[in-house]
Formats: sequence, structure tokens, C-alpha cells
Amino acid sequence: MYQYHFRPGYQAEELLLDIFIGAENETFISDFLSAIQEIKPKMIDILDLWMNDEVLMTYDSEVGKFTISKDIWGFAFIIADANQEGLVKINSILEKAELFEKVEVDFKNYK
Repeated sequence: MYQYHFRPGYQAEELLLDIFIGAENETFISDFLSAIQEIKPKMIDILDLWMNDEVLMTYDSEVGKFTISKDIWGFAFIIADANQEGLVKINSILEKAELFEKVEVDFKNYK
């Protein structure tokens, strides 16, 4: 099972999905895309930031664009600064997904 927070970025207003348990699994990307298949995500760009040990995968979907940031330390973030409504929709899908569990956080901790 994957656990995630739906929270603001540090010192930011924009929300993001922070997958903090399970993102290190080899099947994370396929499990995530399968969970949100109803919005028909399609990869449009991939950027390997080898100096940061991070990969950025940008997708377009029926609810707009979003990016998956995944690093070698087992963390993943789903970000969509210019598409917060789409991110809210993705969160609502994950809340019902069998493999994902949302863990509530206090937004004040990210100011």
C-alpha cells in the first residue's frame, strides 16, 4: 500500500501529493497511473535530472497537466502548480483507490 499526504509545498500556497511510503517500489508509477486511469494520463515529457538523482515525468490528462517527481531515495511528488483543480481531482480518485491511503496533515506545518 502507498501512503500519501495532500498538502501545500513548503512555504507555498500550491498543493501537492507527497507519496512518502511505497514510492520506492518498482511498480509505483504503473500502480499510480492505473489508479488514475479514468482521467486518461498520457506522458508528454520526461526529464532525467541525474545531478539531483531525480526524474520528472510530465503527463497530460482529461483534468490537465501534472508532473511526477521521483527520486532515488524513495520519494515521489505529484505536482501541478498551474493545475490545482486537476490535482484535487487526482486526490479524490486516490482517496477511493485500493492501493493508496491518504494520511491527513496540519497545513500549518508547511508554512
